[in-house]
Amino acid sequence: MDKSNRLFLKSKRSFRRRLPPIQSGDRIDYKNMSLISRFISEQGKILSRRVNRLTLKQQRLITIAIKQARILSLLPFLNNEKQFQKNDLTTRTITTFNFEIWNCIDTRYQKNIVY
Repeated sequence: MDKSNRLFLKSKRSFRRRLPPIQSGDRIDYKNMSLISRFISEQGKILSRRVNRLTLKQQRLITIAIKQARILSLLPFLNNEKQFQKNDLTTRTITTFNFEIWNCIDTRYQKNIVY
């Protein structure tokens, strides 16, 4: 085949069209938490339009709904689950340490008391 003819040939790759993430019946609203939570990352950030595969209008409505839900305390501004787990571990060790100190003080105090 000639080089000039090769340029116009289409590749025969199969292309499967992806389904849109928001169907026509879904309402984009701050109360629709199952819909909103799909467009938030693990850190609590709003995912970009390119990642979400949304139209410009849908992305704007999703962003507004997420911000309204955050203001009304339906969604957290930040997702700090890892930080809470670390804090739980430190408080446990502190309380255990305080309990051990209290036991030592309590046993010393009991030795000096005559019953």
